Amino acid sequence: MDEVDGFVRAARAGLAELADPGRAPGMRRYMKSEMPFRGVPKPLRRTLTRRLFAEHPLPDRDTFLAATLRLWREAEFREERYVAIDLTGHRRHHRWQDATLLPLYDEMIVTGAWWDYVDEIAVRRVGPLLRADPGTLTPTLRRWALDEDLWRRRTAVICQVGSRKDTDRDLLARVIEATAADPDFFLRKGIGWALREYSKIDPEWVGAFAAAHPVLSPLSVREALKYVPPT
Repeated sequence: MDEVDGFVRAARAGLAELADPGRAPGMRRYMKSEMPFRGVPKPLRRTLTRRLFAEHPLPDRDTFLAATLRLWREAEFREERYVAIDLTGHRRHHRWQDATLLPLYDEMIVTGAWWDYVDEIAVRRVGPLLRADPGTLTPTLRRWALDEDLWRRRTAVICQVGSRKDTDRDLLARVIEATAADPDFFLRKGIGWALREYSKIDPEWVGAFAAAHPVLSPLSVREALKYVPPT
């Protein structure tokens, strides 16, 4: 597809123009990334993507998917994958955001396998899909909470961060109960984050939930109760 080739070439060229070789090694060390960085900070990347999305519109869902997957699968620098995530969140593509995109996000979660990718996808892509189509997403997220893949489990736990009063409390409880004993730091931190955010809506429920689940790690409990008044 000519549109896909044009968009991908422009994205790579734009990142190369903004590259800062002096900054790149530090970014790579901080993210503990096997993939190298170009050294492009987020504000400059945002400026680039605004121009890219304006100058290289993707006319249909298939082109949008193809461009996203080309950038993701063929990335040589980490920022290319950031642009792929940015592409999925652009307002022009909102009309294609439905449960049929879950396989795309699943691939990005499993192959990305690190928090900088997964948290954005979980909270800002999977979460809205859940709120729009709970009948489809809820069973999948319950399965993901039991999956052998760490990042699917983390996604199941944190995807409702930001849902506020639209939080499915039963789903939140189920996915946390499924992962509460997991020793992994990212799961424990994610549980605490999810509970802490929901405590802004219902601190009594979060306090009672933490008290009723002694299997929760001290890290999860400390994070969960940050805004819960002591009893």
